[in-house]
Amino acid sequence: MTDIWLTLSIIGIALVLFAWNPVPAAVVAIGAGLALYFTGVLTMPETVNGFGDPVVILIAALLTIALGLENAGVGAWAGQLLLRLSGRSETTLLVALMVVAAIFSAMIGMNGAVAAMLPVTVVIAVRTGTAPSMLMIPLALACLKGSKLTLLGSPVNVIAATQAEEAGVGHIGFFAWSVLGIPQLVGSIILVVLLGKRLLPERRSESMPADLSGHARTLVDHYRLEHGLHRLVVRATSPLVGTARSTLDLSDYGRLRPVAFLDGDGNGTLDRDQLASGDVVLVRGDADEVDRFAADLQLEVTEHGENAALADVLLSRDSGLAEVVIPQRSPMIGRTVFPGMTTEDDDLMILAVQRGGAELLRPRLTLRAGDHVLLQGTWPALERYLSNPQVLVIDAPDLVKKQAVALGRSAPVALGILALLIVLLVFDLMPAPIAALVCAGLMIVTRVVRLPQVYRGIDWNTVILIGAMIAPATAMAKSGAAKLIGDHIVSALGGAGPVVVLAGLFVAATIVTQFISNTSTALVMIPIGLATASDLGVSALPMMISVAMGASASFLTPFANGVSLMVYGPGGYKFGDFWRLGLVVLAWTMIVTVVVTPLYWKF
Repeated sequence: MTDIWLTLSIIGIALVLFAWNPVPAAVVAIGAGLALYFTGVLTMPETVNGFGDPVVILIAALLTIALGLENAGVGAWAGQLLLRLSGRSETTLLVALMVVAAIFSAMIGMNGAVAAMLPVTVVIAVRTGTAPSMLMIPLALACLKGSKLTLLGSPVNVIAATQAEEAGVGHIGFFAWSVLGIPQLVGSIILVVLLGKRLLPERRSESMPADLSGHARTLVDHYRLEHGLHRLVVRATSPLVGTARSTLDLSDYGRLRPVAFLDGDGNGTLDRDQLASGDVVLVRGDADEVDRFAADLQLEVTEHGENAALADVLLSRDSGLAEVVIPQRSPMIGRTVFPGMTTEDDDLMILAVQRGGAELLRPRLTLRAGDHVLLQGTWPALERYLSNPQVLVIDAPDLVKKQAVALGRSAPVALGILALLIVLLVFDLMPAPIAALVCAGLMIVTRVVRLPQVYRGIDWNTVILIGAMIAPATAMAKSGAAKLIGDHIVSALGGAGPVVVLAGLFVAATIVTQFISNTSTALVMIPIGLATASDLGVSALPMMISVAMGASASFLTPFANGVSLMVYGPGGYKFGDFWRLGLVVLAWTMIVTVVVTPLYWKF
């Protein structure tokens, strides 16, 4: 059996296993690479080189950048904006979601965009009661179409532009892709709105996370923090001025408990230890004790306001809430604590303790297994202290922050790093993988995102799958299987004129890209487009554009690109859910490519 048929057979078996799904897709992809090695089609370096491929590095770096944007609250801001703009209209919401995802894709690449927009879409699905399967494929299509708005949107764009320059056939500008990208995006949105309900399955994922956007209000209600709450303003004559928060002693005032310390304007938590004139102390307890405490320490008692205001104070850009449970055999069992107790660095404070659903109001209490403890503190402190296995965290603080806090303090830095990435790529100051690595490193160095969050937040299954699938792509090119497919289509259509050949190249690239990565498809098919243009005596630029569009038209299976892979699990999809709507969008993509390309890039 020749290498061509060995390659096609192994990839065919892999596709069957992808559809059948008896084992994880990453295992199938790695198995396909190993099969190509043991049959002699690939050497050892060719089998494993995919894991160090620049495309894999680029995707991992872009995912880190997207994680930084998400961690800075850009994603939460986008989700809140979408919900405000769309109101109750499902159509408006769907259109707004796809437009925002396409813009993100044009700015940070399609893989980074779907990583940033995925949690936003999950929140929208939860809050609106929409089946996630009705939103995830439209999200993927928007990211794929948005990738054709700028050079930065997809590695395929970079490959086509670079090879066009090297071949001397012309220049493809940064925004030239939008000539095709805009009509493709607009048409795809219309098709999703008109046909989505008919062609998309209504299915819910078993792994859908809870809606944590109202987390603070839920905890305020559950722990009745508003009950008996009083607001005390520190006067200039108060002995508390210049003292540390941790030294505040309420033991002489019955069951009076501190809840939070606010800065002078009363709108945010205090980010310093020492109290100053105008600062606000929120306490809970009996009104008589509050009056006595205020008189003794020369504090002014004022009205606090509504319950929602307290939730906004306790969970903000600087600080958050966390509920933990003391598990069996925890070293915390038997320790004496009290509401208002802080850690040594004053970054974390106990607000309340419940046992059996009832709050414990004793001045000092001994923790038991099963006790619920409500903590309030800075986000870094919550992450640092709650990673300890001594307690069980009910809702992870980083998940709460991503959903509930819009445009945190690190948002300007995160957006600045994104702007730097765009500048580096627009002016071609360094290769895309290096630029992405530099910006991903800046996200970590500036503490927009922490290294442990990167380890937890990146979808490594997707990264491994893409790296593993490069080996079959290499085999397609090395064995001649990809060229064989392309040559058959070109030879069959060559006499019908350049427009028909352009359409044939699009179809050939589309067929190949359903089996291998879009990047590998472009690398294999672009030389065929150049040779075909030379044979016909026409400009190669429109042929290369057609190949790039076909290589990116991987809409029919969930494993043809990283974008579809990332929405596969959250959408609760099966293998056959993608082709129905994908086929319609593919037809529109082909129409736009065949009609518009020769008008802008002349033969």
